[in-house]
Amino acid sequence: MRTDLKPEELGSGPFYKLLTSVVVPRPIAWVSTRSAEGVDNLAPHSFFTVSCVDPPMIQFTSVGKKDSLRNVSQTREFVVCLAGEPMFEKINATGTDFPAEISEFASVGLTPEPSATVAPYRVAESPVALECVLHASIELGNSTVVIGRVTHASIDSDVFVTDARGNSLPDVHRLAPLARLGRNEWSRLGEVIEITRIPYKDWPGHYEP
Repeated sequence: MRTDLKPEELGSGPFYKLLTSVVVPRPIAWVSTRSAEGVDNLAPHSFFTVSCVDPPMIQFTSVGKKDSLRNVSQTREFVVCLAGEPMFEKINATGTDFPAEISEFASVGLTPEPSATVAPYRVAESPVALECVLHASIELGNSTVVIGRVTHASIDSDVFVTDARGNSLPDVHRLAPLARLGRNEWSRLGEVIEITRIPYKDWPGHYEP
C-alpha cells in the first residue's frame, strides 16, 4: 500500500518538506560570497551537486533570493567549502538569517582565509575549498540554480590516501562530511560499502559471436 500525494493538492510548502524528507542524504555546499560592498557572507545550501566534468562545474540552488545568490549575481564569484562534522554547530549557525551587512565569519567564529583565484574567502577550518566563477544561473519558479566553473581546488594534504593502484585521492572518512535530511535532521558518514560495476562483456549470460 502506498500514499499518493499531488503537489498541487498538498501545496508548495508541505510538498517542499516532503521532498527534502525523501531526497536524502543531500551534500551541503557551504557557500562563501562577498557582496559588492565588500561584506563577506557564508551560508549552507543543501541542494548541491557536480554539474559538469570538463570543464569542472558545480552547482547549488538558492530557494528564494538569499544573500548568497545576490552576491554571486553581483560579483560572479563564490567558494564552496566542505561542511565537515567537526564544524556541525557552526555550519548550522551560518544558516541563521543574519542581516546582509553582517558577516557570518565573525559572527560564528570562523577564520577567513584568502582564496587563490577569487575574492570571497575560504573557510580555514574546512578541509576542502572549491573556488568558482559564475557560469550560469537558471531561475526555476521560486528558486535559482547557480552553476559555477571551478577555477581552483584547495585541499588539506592530510586527507589524501594512496590506494593499491597508486591513486591519491581524499579519503571520505578523513573528510567526515555532513549531509542534510528532512526536518531539522542531519547525518554523519555511516558505513561505507563498495561494489565494482560489472562491464557488459562480463555480464553473466552475455554472448559475443
